[in-house]
Amino acid sequence: MEQFSRRTLLAGGAALGAAACSPVRGLNDADRAAAERAGALADTSSGFVDGVAMAARIRSGEMSALEVVEAAILNAERLNPQINAIATETFDRARQRAASALSGPLAGVPTFIKDLEATAGVQTMYGSRGFAGFVPQSDGPVSAAWKAGGTVSLGKSTTPEMGLTASTEPVVTGITRNPWNLNRIPGGSSGGAAALTAARIVPFAHASDGGGSIRIPASCCGLFGLKPTRSRVGQLARNDRPIDISIHHAVTWTVRDSAALFAMAETGAFDRLGVISGPSTERLRIAYAPQPMNGTELHPDVQRVADETATFCESLGHEVIEADLAFDTRRFTDAFTLFWAAGAADFAQAASRMSGQDIGPDIVEPLTLWLAAYFQARRDELPAAVGYLQAFEDEYAAAFDGFDVLLQPTVTRPPVEVGAFDPTGDAEEVFASVSDFVGYTPPMNVSGAPSMSVPLGMSDDGLPIGMMFSGLPGEDERLIRLAYELEEAAPWINRVPAVSI
Repeated sequence: MEQFSRRTLLAGGAALGAAACSPVRGLNDADRAAAERAGALADTSSGFVDGVAMAARIRSGEMSALEVVEAAILNAERLNPQINAIATETFDRARQRAASALSGPLAGVPTFIKDLEATAGVQTMYGSRGFAGFVPQSDGPVSAAWKAGGTVSLGKSTTPEMGLTASTEPVVTGITRNPWNLNRIPGGSSGGAAALTAARIVPFAHASDGGGSIRIPASCCGLFGLKPTRSRVGQLARNDRPIDISIHHAVTWTVRDSAALFAMAETGAFDRLGVISGPSTERLRIAYAPQPMNGTELHPDVQRVADETATFCESLGHEVIEADLAFDTRRFTDAFTLFWAAGAADFAQAASRMSGQDIGPDIVEPLTLWLAAYFQARRDELPAAVGYLQAFEDEYAAAFDGFDVLLQPTVTRPPVEVGAFDPTGDAEEVFASVSDFVGYTPPMNVSGAPSMSVPLGMSDDGLPIGMMFSGLPGEDERLIRLAYELEEAAPWINRVPAVSI
């Protein structure tokens, strides 16, 4: 290990600081003061504001919830044909809800709920033909929490089948495209949520993360994406699962929207944090480990942004130290893959029961079938794999000895071309390619640790590149406050994709 100061601070600080916002126009005094304090809450070129500012305008009577929702619907109707990010639209329901008396911290703010979260009375397909037409009778925990907080859902955002891959190209709804470049993927599994948010149809959208599925699309679409600590937001860990790797939260344009949604859906499993409103003065020891744990070659643009981010963090007064993680990477990857495949096998059985058809290519995709077969061939090894994964939290914590935060890229490459992870292609090759792409994110799901993708860079050809900061379980506040600091120092709100309002 060696301190990162051997790199030139000036280069990194200049590269990331160049995007600073100019004074914010077109806002009321309260919103303007908040925007200028945070440095990244409103786009000075378009007047776009985040959900917190939007809710404040609705509360003040400057605009009505129905007006805001109607505008979002018009933008969805105009832009979604290009990005194809809506699995099921509920525009009429949204209008009715917006016209009613709403309360809550984000009352009247339009959003979308991911197609993996049950929504009462709304088709929820889990990205699969096997669940087409399925209408839950009750809300999932996050959908219920967001509804109680006053948000207005415009429908369900697209997701790959059961969220099993890093690209959103399910057979049931077709290809979802990245607003920055329609020939590139928006990531997955929360690809529809990220595309709708990046296009500014809504200021934020519900997302979930079982192996990187908040952080990966956030990176691909230039958004902020926080995966909270297990059981902290939305729902408690489920006792019917040997390891609960998935957690729900959001993709957002601003850190304060993420913080508001976090507070709105806290479970009480930990001491409640409430709304975290800004950075701290704490200076951190940051472990910088840019190499993928699976040995994949890192794209030069991602390496560049990672190095710039490390020097940028040093310029803010943090201590950055290069580190080699002590994970047993081969054992981790093998155990996680088997556990992931077991989930695919369970889903294939559920799709069969729901559709009344035998498991096969008419109801589930080739990638799901391949994963299910992979599990069946190794099912006797599952108990040992689960035992290792259950104990992994200690291995993860050991890597933090002497450090506060871990800095890595979110993915190994900028968003790849549509079709690179086609779930109907050669499944074994597709899974190998996806695994190379997501070489950083799964350990935080297994350990239950908080982790966030922060949009701190761009590729040479204008595609977003996120950097991932991770902590120990329960240290969500530390990450959120660091995110505020990064947002203030290098705001990203004025970087607008080609397809946007």
